[in-house]
Amino acid sequence: MSDFPFDIVGFDLDGTLVESHRDLGAAVNHALELGGFDPVPADSASDLIGGGAKIMLKQAVDAQGGMPDDEFRRLYKQMLTYYSEHNAVHTRPYPHAEDTLAALADRGVKLSLVTNKFEEFAQQILTTLGLADHFYAIIGGNSLGKDEHGTHRAKPMPDPLIEARQRGGGGTFAFVGDSSYDVKAARGAGVPVIGARYGYCDKPRGQLGADAEIDSLAELVAALERL
Repeated sequence: MSDFPFDIVGFDLDGTLVESHRDLGAAVNHALELGGFDPVPADSASDLIGGGAKIMLKQAVDAQGGMPDDEFRRLYKQMLTYYSEHNAVHTRPYPHAEDTLAALADRGVKLSLVTNKFEEFAQQILTTLGLADHFYAIIGGNSLGKDEHGTHRAKPMPDPLIEARQRGGGGTFAFVGDSSYDVKAARGAGVPVIGARYGYCDKPRGQLGADAEIDSLAELVAALERL
């Protein structure tokens, strides 16, 4: 019987398990070019990732004067089409990702994946990178439908974390993510959260609001044991 403190550990995807900003940046720039806008530097995509692809594109378009909503919706769909075909070209697992997932599994921990990326894209990427089989649940930004206001039930709402815990049969649950969206979702779900400083953090060190912060996935198991 393992004395590890958590039955389930949930992971964010972009900026936590995989470095994905180059492929996301390429998709944003593909759409910007189609819309007649200037491209953004690929690395700037890392500053926009937390809120999902739609917000990334919207900020890039608005910074250049914006466009009508119906035209933006068309452009966003074109971006998703491009990304569906080019989402694991440059995307790679962070160092120690595979070892850390295996180390948690060895301790009897069940693993879930909760991302704001569409579920089908997350599944595609994890399968391509050989990581999909580690997770009993892959929950995306579109997995739980929309609330009464028409908003996807995604982070920073706690709903997908609560769903991940339920699908895992309940028990003690901790979450690992790199953004304030992850921390807010974990707080709403009433679960502890580890901040991944090596990812696309949108807050300075110590200001993310996480229970602990790590600079590498190699530090995760020990950080969870200390919670």
